[in-house]
Amino acid sequence: MPLLVDCSNCKTPLQLPPGANSIRCAICHAITRIHHDPRSLPPGPPPPHSFYPPPPPPPHRAPVVPPSSYHGALTPPPIAGRKKAVIIGITYRKSRYELKGCINDAKCMKFLLMNRFKFPETEILMLTEEERDPHRIPTKENIRMAMAWLVAGCRAGDSLVFHFSGHGSQQRNYNGDEVDGYDETLCPLDFVTKGMIVDDEINDTIVKPLPPGAKLHAIIDACHSGTMLDLPFLCRMNGSGQYVWEDHRPRSGRWKGTSGGEVFSFSGCDDDQTSADTSALSKVTSTGAMTYCFIQAIERGHAGTYGNMLNAMRAAIRNTDTSSGGGVVTSLLTMLLTGGSGAGLRQEPQLSSNEGFDVYRKPFSL
Repeated sequence: MPLLVDCSNCKTPLQLPPGANSIRCAICHAITRIHHDPRSLPPGPPPPHSFYPPPPPPPHRAPVVPPSSYHGALTPPPIAGRKKAVIIGITYRKSRYELKGCINDAKCMKFLLMNRFKFPETEILMLTEEERDPHRIPTKENIRMAMAWLVAGCRAGDSLVFHFSGHGSQQRNYNGDEVDGYDETLCPLDFVTKGMIVDDEINDTIVKPLPPGAKLHAIIDACHSGTMLDLPFLCRMNGSGQYVWEDHRPRSGRWKGTSGGEVFSFSGCDDDQTSADTSALSKVTSTGAMTYCFIQAIERGHAGTYGNMLNAMRAAIRNTDTSSGGGVVTSLLTMLLTGGSGAGLRQEPQLSSNEGFDVYRKPFSL
């Protein structure tokens, strides 16, 4: 489309052909040379004697941020996401399944998230028997609502944490999506009357909805918790720190991963093991062995990568002397229901994820 330029002598508007560097005025015959591409300059107002009507006013548009605002970046800078956490500690007071250290675990985890990882207190939902709000008592319905709240509105950049300290158990799997034939379960405060929360539901609620760019860390301090989130891959690590990712994708083809986000689960033990509720680690008060070792690994600088984190937790539990503190295993529920037994700290913390990765290269961060 021809462009208008003013004659350098008589200021008559001239139609400049596309690509031309000069033009001769038909009125005064002066030659006007174009030293800059006029397409890169904003058009000026037409002269009073122009034969062309003035252009219509441009439509209203939102302001455009110039590329220079990105300081040369090809894409806009990432948006800082929110930090949200659900923390659950259940002692099952005044019941045959009573534990001692689970509320201590919840309080310690909240302190860690707020002070070490800068989680806002307003974005931490605590469920324990000590809460006065009836919606924060760790019943089955309240735990379900808390899990839904955790992922509600989740978007890229968000960091979510789900921590549970209490009883865990197993039940027979009938749909063929478990390698060992058992579903893992969390035991809410009212599990005797309302039932347990099965790993399939946990996966559906907080794993599958996770969008690209978001991440979730689960810390499950309970028995039979190795695959409590039903994630596709479990890190099998030996005593020397060598590891392989074990494929736990169900043969049925049912997808157990995310919608693009990252999920990492640290659990207190393997699916066929028990987790301890003991004073042998802190020497002061009862805690869940796994929660205590998880926090200590971070505080002592052993959490640079996921592999270092897992090794530090396992070493701390393996080297624990239970002769003075004693260990009350959180599998008391299982022992009462199945007649099993357990003693000491014979648990091995586990790491599972929605995908395999190099555990010694990927930095750990909540």
